[in-house]
Formats: sequence, C-alpha cells, structure tokens
Amino acid sequence: MRILGIETSCDETAAAVVEDGRRIISNVVASQIDIHARYGGVVPEVASRQHLLAIIPVISKATEEVALRDVDGIAVTFGPGLAGALLVGVNAAKALALATGLPITGINHLEAHIYANWLERDPGAGESARVSFPCLCLIISGGHSDLVLMTGHGQFNKLGRTRDDAAGEAFDKAARILGLGFPGGPAIEQAALSGMPCLPLPRAWLKGSHDFSFSGLKTALWHLVHKGEVSVPDAAASFQSAVADVLVTKTIEAAKQLKVRQILLSGGVAANKTITGRFLASSPIPVLIPPPHLCTDNSAMVAACGYYNFRAGGTSSYDLDVVPALSVG
Repeated sequence: MRILGIETSCDETAAAVVEDGRRIISNVVASQIDIHARYGGVVPEVASRQHLLAIIPVISKATEEVALRDVDGIAVTFGPGLAGALLVGVNAAKALALATGLPITGINHLEAHIYANWLERDPGAGESARVSFPCLCLIISGGHSDLVLMTGHGQFNKLGRTRDDAAGEAFDKAARILGLGFPGGPAIEQAALSGMPCLPLPRAWLKGSHDFSFSGLKTALWHLVHKGEVSVPDAAASFQSAVADVLVTKTIEAAKQLKVRQILLSGGVAANKTITGRFLASSPIPVLIPPPHLCTDNSAMVAACGYYNFRAGGTSSYDLDVVPALSVG
C-alpha cells in the first residue's frame, strides 16, 4: 500500500510517498527557515502564504517516481499547528482526493512524529526499526513536550505534557537571550560544543508528575546572562545539559514504572545529539531514535501514520477540517 503524505502544520511544506508504512519512495521538504530567521521565529501569516506557493511544486516532485494513479490513499496533517498553514495542506489533500477518487485520512501531527520510528533507517539497505508494544513515546518539538504511552497502533495515553514552554520553544528563547539566532535548537547545540555545563541552572523535577516545565530554566538563564561575565558557549552548554537532565531522567523513570519494552523519541529536539546521547548512555530500556531528517517536520512520517490509519479503516470525509489545538491521547 502506497500512501501520499502531506504536511503543512508550521513552516515546512512537505509531501512524501511511503510504501507499507516503512519504505520511503520520496520525501520532499520545502523549508522556510531562512524566511523566518529574520523575525526570530515563525510568522503565521508569512508561513501560510509560503505554503500556498510551495504546495503544488512539492507534491508534484514527491509524485515523480510514483504517479498519483499508483497511490492508494492520501494522508494529511489536520492538527495541531498553525490554522492558516494547516488549511493549505488539508484543502490541497481534499482537492486531490476529490479529483482522483482516492481515500483520505486526517493525521494527528504528534502521532505522525511517533511513526517516524517505523520508517527505514537506511533506504538503500532496507533497514527499518522494529517497535515492540507497549512503548513510551517522548515527543519533543517546538510546540510540544509530551510523554505518551503507546499500547498498539492508534492506541495512545498521554501521561505528561509541558506546563509552560515546550523544550523546542525553550531552546528558541534561550538562543534569543544568547544572541544565537533562529532556530534555537541547532544554534544552542553548536555553541555548546566549545562550552562547559558549569552554570548553576535549575531543573524543574515536578515530583509525582510526568509533566515538564522549562520556563523557570529560561528565566534563570536570562538573569545569569544579564549579570554579565558569562560566556555564551558555557551558557549554551549549561542550558542544554539542564534540558537533557530533565527529559532523560523523567522519561526513564516513567518507562521503568510502566515496564515498557521500548522508549521512542520523536520531534525536532530529538535531533539533538547531546540529548539522544544521554538517553542511549543512561537507559536500561532500548531507545529508538529516528535519523535527524525524520525527527524534524516531514511528510514521510505522516504517510507512515496514514498507512496504519487506513489499515484500521480510518478514513476521513470531505468535510475534514483543521484542529489547531489537537492533542494526542
């Protein structure tokens, strides 16, 4: 079964064709990072207009090897995300479905991130991960820090969430404080390479809860920087280490409590090598991590999630609408 995935939840216009939820035939992403970098963050109206310009060329490129007539269904992100951005992808998908007669299924963007773990690691070798249920999923991105128990395909139970800033949002704000630019995650990671995690930054453990909080950490960084005599590399390394400590410790504790078979990482922050390295070094439970290009927003993960939706009979009608505040579990 070949699924065309379409993703426009934020600032990447993406389309992909994936076979049987694993084999990536095409995966096209048009990024808007350079456009939004001048503003220090994503501007929703600008993002929507760029999606309008890019959506048809991106879909056309993704279907060069496999024509639409050889596709079995269309999967499209309908939430969460920016309302205007989501509308572009959903309406494009519905128009294609109407024109071709193909079935369509709406995809939760957060669930799609989790399904990046099912995709091939090495397309040339046909290598792909093998996921065992139950598993604990950590979704860490610009807008979300969610801890989710997955007991089967389409079966999610959210255990914890961020109470304020998501991990990716905290990285963006920290990078702004340090004058490192946008996007903040890669900028902090690069600056931290020449620094030492030596600054006394707090960790919000939120005992008795699986929730996360990074707002206080960001504020503490701001106070240290504005007191002066703090090097940017040391500040970046200290901030990154504090985020990693909380994510790794709380996730592994929850995994032990729940006796899961695996921990699945997903989302753009999962591309951070310091964080993933901590998980691999600390966890007694096997950890699966998608390659970096499948951690950030893409449509191969949407197509993979769509495959399992279709297998379970989960089709959507032409009145599919966007849900910007959609949750998982």
